[in-house]
Amino acid sequence: MKKTYGQNAIVGQSGGPTAAINASLAGVISAWLERKNSILYGMANGITGIINEKLYNLNKIFLGKNDDLNCLKFTPAAALGSCRIKLKDFNKDPVLYENIFSVFEKYSIGYFFYIGGNDSMDTVAKLSHYADINNIDIKFVGIPKTVDNDLCCTDSTPGFGSAAKYIAAVCAEIRRDTAVYTQKSVTVIEIMGRDAGWLTASSVLANTDFSEGPDLIYLPEVPFSFDKCFSDIENAWKKHNDVLIAISEGIKYSDGSYVSADSTKTDNFGHAMLCGAANSFKEPIKERFGCKFRAIEINTVQRSAGHLLSLTDINTSFNIGSFGVSEALSGKTAIMVAITRISDDPYTIKFESFDINSIANNVKCVPKEFISQDENYITDAGIKYLRPLIMGQCDPIYLDGIPMHFILPKI
Repeated sequence: MKKTYGQNAIVGQSGGPTAAINASLAGVISAWLERKNSILYGMANGITGIINEKLYNLNKIFLGKNDDLNCLKFTPAAALGSCRIKLKDFNKDPVLYENIFSVFEKYSIGYFFYIGGNDSMDTVAKLSHYADINNIDIKFVGIPKTVDNDLCCTDSTPGFGSAAKYIAAVCAEIRRDTAVYTQKSVTVIEIMGRDAGWLTASSVLANTDFSEGPDLIYLPEVPFSFDKCFSDIENAWKKHNDVLIAISEGIKYSDGSYVSADSTKTDNFGHAMLCGAANSFKEPIKERFGCKFRAIEINTVQRSAGHLLSLTDINTSFNIGSFGVSEALSGKTAIMVAITRISDDPYTIKFESFDINSIANNVKCVPKEFISQDENYITDAGIKYLRPLIMGQCDPIYLDGIPMHFILPKI
């Protein structure tokens, strides 16, 4: 017979923030508060909130406060705080797992929800495996989040649509700026994406009947060559003098090395630090063409632009949080809830759940059919996939001309 700690729940957020991660949190809170006989706790700064026993009582904060919950839904970044920690296997650090589960027992935790990306799903997988081999009855559910859109088994990831909308809008605005001059120029926009080019691909959405986007788009999925790029620029100049290029931070040469990698630095997960891919174009282009050049790194604002949200993304994010609660209450564990697309037009989806072990530590890249034959643009099939994800405008609450944010007190 399995050991049961209780019927309370705990939720956390992990990894890089997005403009929609709090919408998923609001979905979890909203669904859980319908169970008035149990408590929902929030981890302060992801799994470290359990390790350090820093928890919010979310019932006390949100019960009966629908305005606060609605404000949270439109607040960018991670309201509970985040972390970038990848747990070791339990057999390498058994004391850590014993401490985590002692906190679960102390707070009568029977349900665990973790909103995050690939490394967060790895945490869900490891904790659920530990519970299974120790015969502990806790339901572990991963709720997807990442602007990178690189999680497997889900059509898209909450947070990606809003980031894509922001990128497309910014690229259209930069194009308007570059088009005012007559001299030849090259502007390179660097967009997030280490090994998957989904965000950079979304720059193609700037091309509409009333706006223009990049002439060239380079993704990590295909090898990059400056010689090929020079030829592409010359062809683009035949159309107009201001060439706009969108690149992923993780574009690579044919040998697999990153164009912008600093081999002397790594992040918390051992990944090479990528430093200024757009600036890496400056000297080669100046040497080859001697033209005006500008590098633009959009940086973290692309993942936290709460003033330009996709309504489709926010609604999906909220609903998938609610769905995660319903799946856990139905008895499912060691799963990630996911989005399955039924149709593009009208955009129709359903929610499903998948074994967490089929998702953790895998990467979903931009498929070949979404990349042009010349490997420097996005196909109609790619646009057909991307366009529905940015549709709809949100109406956040404004105060003194600035969107209001819901901010939890620090613990």
